[in-house]
Amino acid sequence: MEGLVTRIHRGHYYVETDGDETVLVCRLRSKLRKRLVYPESDQRRQRVLKVRRGERGGPVAVGDRVRVTAADDQTGVIEEILPPDTELARRAAGTEDRYHERQRLVANVDQIMPVFAVQDPDPHFRFLDRYLVQIEAAELSAIICLNKADLGVPEDVLDMAEVYLAMGYPVLFTSAETGLGLDDLRAALKGHATAFLGPSGVGKSSLLNAVQPDLALHTGEVSEITGKGRHTTTGVARYELDGGGTVIDTPGLRELGLWDVEPESVDVYFRDLAPFIDHCRFPDCVHLTEPGCAVLDALERGDVTPERYESYLRLRGL
Repeated sequence: MEGLVTRIHRGHYYVETDGDETVLVCRLRSKLRKRLVYPESDQRRQRVLKVRRGERGGPVAVGDRVRVTAADDQTGVIEEILPPDTELARRAAGTEDRYHERQRLVANVDQIMPVFAVQDPDPHFRFLDRYLVQIEAAELSAIICLNKADLGVPEDVLDMAEVYLAMGYPVLFTSAETGLGLDDLRAALKGHATAFLGPSGVGKSSLLNAVQPDLALHTGEVSEITGKGRHTTTGVARYELDGGGTVIDTPGLRELGLWDVEPESVDVYFRDLAPFIDHCRFPDCVHLTEPGCAVLDALERGDVTPERYESYLRLRGL
């Protein structure tokens, strides 16, 4: 039978089957427990170099459609993963230098909501830019959520919000504590399949609890010693919202290695740089010191901000 993966926790896959909506606690068929290893290459589409056991994070993502064999005790075995319409992946953390691996984060969503706090912890906009590049490469929509606005929004955060708005990214200021922006958040989620992504401690689960209190998701505080959030969401889960739409809640990400994005194509995924790259004098311009570089001209005019340009250089490895 076919079904939908609604939760992954401690190696168990919770599959809601079609028709009767029974939830089966499933394991993977052993043939699916393979890790595809790819060589470092300049080619965008790469052949598999070797197969190893134990792919990091597993080959199944919440939101996947799968075929399962059910047992009598509400358990089952995932036999096949159906091709997703969309997915978001990253380069697996701790990948060997010579080989790299894909780690799938979510599947069959139509928009991603990067969630950061305006402070406590302070927002890391270069990390957000990395998210946006991966989201653009996956051809998904992005809505930026800046939470904990009740703590006060610093001037530099407001300035960066204006930068993203000017590029066409919606920006929501929210507070799970006061309810600020929750109506706008519900409207953004309605009718969409959304994934929440962001660092630990920014309040992703708190926002979902505020949007729909009966979820009763576990939340935590930011460490006073490190200034970083603690992991409170330990698995990935998909929730149906009473107001319409679905949300996938994910654990905090401490890194996001770009997947299927070659360094020389990073500029294509920067919305503020992309309009200028075809006007550079040289087709292989890296926008560093080349004469006739339209991106550098835009930076000098103020059409590209220094912060975003620095993010580009970091992601480009320059």
